[in-house]
Amino acid sequence: MRRRWRDGQGTLVVRGGGRGDVVSAVPLEIATSYRSRTKGLLGRDRFDGAMLLSHANSVHTFRMRMPIDVAYLDRHLEVIAVTTMKPGRLGMPRLRARHVVEAEAGVMTGWGLRVGVRVEVEGVE
Repeated sequence: MRRRWRDGQGTLVVRGGGRGDVVSAVPLEIATSYRSRTKGLLGRDRFDGAMLLSHANSVHTFRMRMPIDVAYLDRHLEVIAVTTMKPGRLGMPRLRARHVVEAEAGVMTGWGLRVGVRVEVEGVE
């Protein structure tokens, strides 16, 4: 299923537990155009929330000012890999990845974002 989001705002919902309770609801910037995906988090000293890059299967941190957490999502929005990247690095492409979520380093663990978790994108403007 191909997602058809546009650049804008939304909420990243992370569910967990046996009943699928909401673990985290995180403010989300959505970057789908070439220009917005290319810019990503460049030039920011800090960032509250997360950024979804769609369609993407790799990222880089050249010219970034801060380390970031990166979660790679497959076409079903299931997390297939999570890593932390320092500035000036080139991430390895993930062949099954269709989307990438970026956030400040260290926050994804607190959100419950880990391999095998499926996320949702809600309230897209």
